[in-house]
Amino acid sequence: MMNMQNMMKQAQKLQKQMETKQAELAKTTFVGKSAQELVVATFTGDKKLLSIDFKEAVVDPDDIETLADMTSQAVNDALKQIEDATQKSMGQFAGKLPF
Repeated sequence: MMNMQNMMKQAQKLQKQMETKQAELAKTTFVGKSAQELVVATFTGDKKLLSIDFKEAVVDPDDIETLADMTSQAVNDALKQIEDATQKSMGQFAGKLPF
């Protein structure tokens, strides 16, 4: 059985590795797109919105609902990418905890 000091060292090492992965994710850019890429949303890995870009074809003053729907699609696509990347990156630590 592992002694408490070794367990603490291993936990601290894993914590540093997790912090490094989180920092890497935060620096990563994720681009979400709507159908036909008419709306594109760009986020950082820590879920900060950098930009939303609209193609002229989707900007119709008489059809704001479509623009809103496509914006939601693009934002949700980017957020899902962040969630998947976070799960993939951070999930590797789940089985390594010493306790």
